[in-house]
Amino acid sequence: MSPASPRAAHNGGVTSDLSPGLAALRPRLPSPVQEVVDARFERHGVRLLLKRDDLIHPELVGNKWRKLAPNLAAAAGRTVVTFGGAYSNHLRATAAAGRLLGLPTVGVVRGHELAGRPLNPSLARCAADGMRLHFVDRTTYRRKTEPEVLAAVLRAADAEGAYVLPEGGSNAAAVRGCRALGEELGGLADVAAIACGTGGTLAGLAAGLAPGRRALGVPVLKGGFLGAAIRTLQEEAFGGRRGSWSLADRFHFGGYARTTPELDRFAEDFEHRHGLPVERLYVAKLLYGLVTLAGENAFPRGTTVAAVVTGRPLPELP
Repeated sequence: MSPASPRAAHNGGVTSDLSPGLAALRPRLPSPVQEVVDARFERHGVRLLLKRDDLIHPELVGNKWRKLAPNLAAAAGRTVVTFGGAYSNHLRATAAAGRLLGLPTVGVVRGHELAGRPLNPSLARCAADGMRLHFVDRTTYRRKTEPEVLAAVLRAADAEGAYVLPEGGSNAAAVRGCRALGEELGGLADVAAIACGTGGTLAGLAAGLAPGRRALGVPVLKGGFLGAAIRTLQEEAFGGRRGSWSLADRFHFGGYARTTPELDRFAEDFEHRHGLPVERLYVAKLLYGLVTLAGENAFPRGTTVAAVVTGRPLPELP
């Protein structure tokens, strides 16, 4: 089946509020909405839309743009230090932003044992974009939000005075930036679904949705901690809980950066059906979860579900 043509939701999410540097990157906002016809949803009376945030910018993809834009403006030209694992999409997006905007970036990477080893494709992309990588042991990484530990990490990374962006880019500014995602969807969908890492995008999405609509998060990590994190982020961003949201936490396939042959087969089939490259660590798990939930009649007949496509497969280094 050939893919449907993406169409814009409405005129929200304009670029006029961006700093001149970010506006010069010409993000595609609002991101387009694409309807797909899929029998696995149709037979249960469910309509599926794809919110194509992967088309916002060729390098600052999806929710990474929405979370990074307000933080990069706040950095005001300072070095940006942020955190992530060896396969972090957030590190990759921050490195690309640094290159595009001429900002120095430092990535603090979980896993001291990785230092000196050949870089995986994700970290290699970060380095190619000019990000300076600083590896720390896992105990230090777990304690990175403690003021004394953070100060020691910044000293060791020669990055004192830098603008510090948390893991996944999720802070109050990022959550407020992601509110536009819900506003762009307006009344198009009854349920807006998104894969979740740190929960910042879901926190903002839920706050921006129209009354009577709800957000559904599919965590890609196991552990059951995300609900508390989202509540905290909304408290920091808005002063309390906003919007209606819930989590479906059984589609992580073993945890972050983990896939299975079953998930790969599902993603390949979805690509074949709809002509959409499916990123495996987030988007595939989201779509698999939605197909499963539709098959379980978790959505009443007549429901329109919008799946937010937050990324696309990692390109090879040139």
